[in-house]
Amino acid sequence: MDRPIALITGASRGIGRAVALQLAEDGYFVIINYCKNRTAAEEVQKLITSRGGQSSIERFDVSSRSDIEGVIKKLKNEIGTIDALINNAGIGRDQPLVRMRHQDWDEIILINLTGIYNCTRAVLKTWAGKRRGRRIVNISSIGGERGFAYSTNYCAAKAGVIGFTKALAEELGPKKITVNAVSPGFIATDLTSHLPKKQLLSRIPLGRVGNPNEVAHLVSFLVSEKADYITGQVIRIDGGYYI
Repeated sequence: MDRPIALITGASRGIGRAVALQLAEDGYFVIINYCKNRTAAEEVQKLITSRGGQSSIERFDVSSRSDIEGVIKKLKNEIGTIDALINNAGIGRDQPLVRMRHQDWDEIILINLTGIYNCTRAVLKTWAGKRRGRRIVNISSIGGERGFAYSTNYCAAKAGVIGFTKALAEELGPKKITVNAVSPGFIATDLTSHLPKKQLLSRIPLGRVGNPNEVAHLVSFLVSEKADYITGQVIRIDGGYYI
């Protein structure tokens, strides 16, 4: 493979889709992960191809360790070693805590937090040797920094992502692997479509919600050589919502 390789989990829609398109434009061979919507993943691949990029589609559930380990081994043999891992896959299940089903708590933690552990561990096992410049970017949320009512499960998971990022950056720094978290505010995706837009805009100094491409530009920077001295950081992209 003559291109660096990037794996983006949850790349069929929203922020993951935008990141996949941006990294393909940056020259990466992009592995488009999806769990349920094959059609959406194929649409991302078609866009990448139409712009002169290269990609593959891989279906796996980030909560399934056996699935992930098998896929990562297969990718290494068939395509090459992943250079950049973007842990983006996530879901939401908002409810007041007293009405929250145990299942909704468990699934959020499993996918939004344990899923990052699963994917990162599987990829790290393929990163033997001293090659510099490998990158891990975890998509967290300002919910993991300040908390939101009715989202205790989501905010707990995203706070966990931040702790995971900082600890792993400390661990992998001597190996010249950088680990950072991106903390989006209100970005126009399916995950935020149910939120009260008018109320939100009144609290955002820039007066608008963000778009996935803006998050993708930040991820693009963090996986580039320009970010070689940045690790263990939580970089907020929220229009000033949480200052």
